[in-house]
Amino acid sequence: MNAGPTAAPRRDAAAPAPLNWDVAVATASRLIKPGPEVPRAEAERAVRGLRRFSVKAESHVREVTGLGQDLPIAEGDVVDRRDWLRGAAEGLDLLTEDAMAAVDGGERSPAGDFFGGLSARGAGVQAGVVLAYLGSKVLGQFDPYGAAPVPGQRGRLLLVAPNIVAAQRGLGVPAEDFSMWVCLHESTHRLQFNAVPWLREHFARNLGELLGAMEGGAAEVLGRLPAALREVRSGRPADASPGVLGVVELLQGPEQREVLDRILALSTLLEGHADHVMDAVGPRVVPSVTTIRARFTQRRNGGGPVDRVLRSLLGVDAKIRQYAQGAAFTEHVVGAVGMSGFNAVWASPEHLPTRAEITDPAAWLRRVHG
Repeated sequence: MNAGPTAAPRRDAAAPAPLNWDVAVATASRLIKPGPEVPRAEAERAVRGLRRFSVKAESHVREVTGLGQDLPIAEGDVVDRRDWLRGAAEGLDLLTEDAMAAVDGGERSPAGDFFGGLSARGAGVQAGVVLAYLGSKVLGQFDPYGAAPVPGQRGRLLLVAPNIVAAQRGLGVPAEDFSMWVCLHESTHRLQFNAVPWLREHFARNLGELLGAMEGGAAEVLGRLPAALREVRSGRPADASPGVLGVVELLQGPEQREVLDRILALSTLLEGHADHVMDAVGPRVVPSVTTIRARFTQRRNGGGPVDRVLRSLLGVDAKIRQYAQGAAFTEHVVGAVGMSGFNAVWASPEHLPTRAEITDPAAWLRRVHG
């Protein structure tokens, strides 16, 4: 199901990348399967519907959130799996560049230091394996660092048509309802980054600080992995996340954990807010929303043994928990002070919830609203 071309990753800077994204894309492209067989007429109908719903969805999201009322709306880019791989790699490459430039005014190259123990090609191969796995799962993605299709917007909305069709078939839900539901989630992410002008730079700066604070290169970090795994086996701290996320936290010192907490809190907020909005739009837009939510939640938690191991290693299970925690935070705050009161989170970086406040929204309400 080929939905359209995507440009390969580009790098304008003279310095070599710490990770070879061309190798990552080539590796992932060899590993990934093309997706389900779909009759041409059905495929074309799905692509047209996703483009149309990506515009309608953002209109509904603006009504619910009150954000970005005067911003232009563009169609999302409907892509196949291999096009998503290239788009994701380009976005990650640009994110890494921004993160490096955000540390000490661009004087340091933290990502280069971190990957110093690995060759750029070796790191690219490893990234390609991860991209291949995710490329068969991702339904959609807003890339804040991709080229925007219209003036006045930032970033690029990608909708992975074969994955959406495969998921809809697997869930046994109406095709149009499911396409709109997916578009609601991804359009919320697009609106978050376009309506909040400081958000993209804030995320890149925190990522740069995390990479810059890494104690040694990748070889040294990986050398601490056995001790971290022993700590996990002997009894993980109650607030640590399982899988790769818990291991990453154990590998870091207090300075790195503080930055990582900020990144995790922001990511949890963004995902949970999007999940809340897509359901808040309600049955007037997605008549089968209750069925879709129930079956999709079961799908998120499902999978065979191999799939579950991979999800844990790649941190996908941790991301699933982010949806639930972030949605619960959003629901509590909106219930207490309304959506306009919730929107105080976008006023400044200081108003963002901390990681502790994500699971204690009343504390955020006391701090921000008094």
